[in-house]
Amino acid sequence: MNNYTCTHCGTVGLMEGFIEDAGEHSRGYARWIEGALERGVFGGAKRMGRPRRQIEAFRCPKCGHLELFATGAV
Repeated sequence: MNNYTCTHCGTVGLMEGFIEDAGEHSRGYARWIEGALERGVFGGAKRMGRPRRQIEAFRCPKCGHLELFATGAV
C-alpha cells in the first residue's frame, strides 16, 4: 500500500497497476507521447522523434477512480 490519495473521493492508499496495450505490434504496456495527436498519411499517429514515457496507473479501492502518471522514459 502507498500514501497516494484519490483525487475523486479522498481515499488514501491506491492499488498499483498498469494500462495494457494489446494491439498489433504492441509492447504490452501503454505509453504517453508528448505533443498533440497528428495523423500520418495512412491514419496512424505520428510518433517519430517525440519523447515517450511509460504510464503508471493506480486504482482507488473505494470508488474505482484511476490516477495515471507518465513516469520513466521508454
